[in-house]
Amino acid sequence: MPENKTKATTLSVTAYINALTNPTQRSDAKELVQLMQRASGEKPKLWRSAIVGFGTHHYRYDSGREGDMPLISFSPRKAALVLYSLLGNDDAKSLLNRLGKHTTGKGCLYIKKLADVDRKVLDTLIGNAVTHKRVHPQ
Repeated sequence: MPENKTKATTLSVTAYINALTNPTQRSDAKELVQLMQRASGEKPKLWRSAIVGFGTHHYRYDSGREGDMPLISFSPRKAALVLYSLLGNDDAKSLLNRLGKHTTGKGCLYIKKLADVDRKVLDTLIGNAVTHKRVHPQ
């Protein structure tokens, strides 16, 4: 089985975020670090070269493939902020209805800028995702 490409690095999250050229994206990334760190109680780590993750979660698929990934994470991509692991619990759908301007796909939440969404709803989504992953690790 091939080795997982997504691994925690020792690269600086602060340097990565400060290097973002779009000022809105940079500011939003800093705010997401605060929200996710508060919800998870974990310090951010850079996974691969562009995913800011909090905590770790060990997964194992029926196929036998297994590995570690962040409990929750985000990546400031050119088109949008991509938030990972927030949609796998029962409350997510109703919260998304109240979140504001966003799209979803393949388990990811896409937000162009945090000004487009309700921060309290986003905070609840993040907190629920952390709780769900810790109670239901698979």
